[in-house]
Amino acid sequence: MERYVLIDHTADMMVKAFGSTLEECFANAGFALFNETVDLSGIGESERTEFEVEGIDDEDMLYSFLSELLFIEDCDNLILKHIRVSIDGNRVRCAAEGEKLDRSRHRIKSEVKAVTYHMMEVDRETPSVTVVFDV
Repeated sequence: MERYVLIDHTADMMVKAFGSTLEECFANAGFALFNETVDLSGIGESERTEFEVEGIDDEDMLYSFLSELLFIEDCDNLILKHIRVSIDGNRVRCAAEGEKLDRSRHRIKSEVKAVTYHMMEVDRETPSVTVVFDV
């Protein structure tokens, strides 16, 4: 099963992520964020990070989760490749592995500047999540 697909969207990058659970959908949206930024085939798993975010509803939890991943990339220069998510009520916990970005070794694809609420959708029934990244 595919983890995510890019949806044609003007100027920005729209992603629909899939999974057998909502947690897997969140993780695959995170994978898409990093995979569309850098070619993940060249990324190791020597660095580990964990974090927790909260939200008032599913969309807010997804926004907070993806924004924290983007913050980790921007501030820690960390590209995450293996992402695990657990959701408990309005709390999202994440444990992930990756490595520091090395521009001499890693192939940069694009730069995601922000996560947006525009057209964001969390579907617990399917399950899937849709998010637009500002690039």
